[in-house]
Amino acid sequence: MRPMLPLHSEKTSTGLDANVAAALSYLFGFVTGAVFLVVEKKDRFVRFHAMQSALAFGAITLCWLLLNAIPLLGFLIGVLFIIPGSAILWLVLMFKAYQGEEFKLPIVGQIAADRISLWPPP
Repeated sequence: MRPMLPLHSEKTSTGLDANVAAALSYLFGFVTGAVFLVVEKKDRFVRFHAMQSALAFGAITLCWLLLNAIPLLGFLIGVLFIIPGSAILWLVLMFKAYQGEEFKLPIVGQIAADRISLWPPP
């Protein structure tokens, strides 16, 4: 059994506070999630939020691309539901991460937590 990394360290590998780094991992969706996942080596809290960002916003982007394959209806569904829903989700996740909360989305949050716990500490 691998030892668990501490939930928070005072400063992360990036030199940022853990809550700031976790919130920033959502800033540009799956892109910043992937960046923080690669860059952050020691803080499990930041790595969890980075993984959740990469998975959640990657899935949303994939849904958006698939919906755009449906003429007009796909565009309308995207504009009316995907974009506003994503914006609200983005704000909530950034706020929760900044507050220091390990807020788990249904399905994606558990997958992110499972993946992070499997990765060995540095």
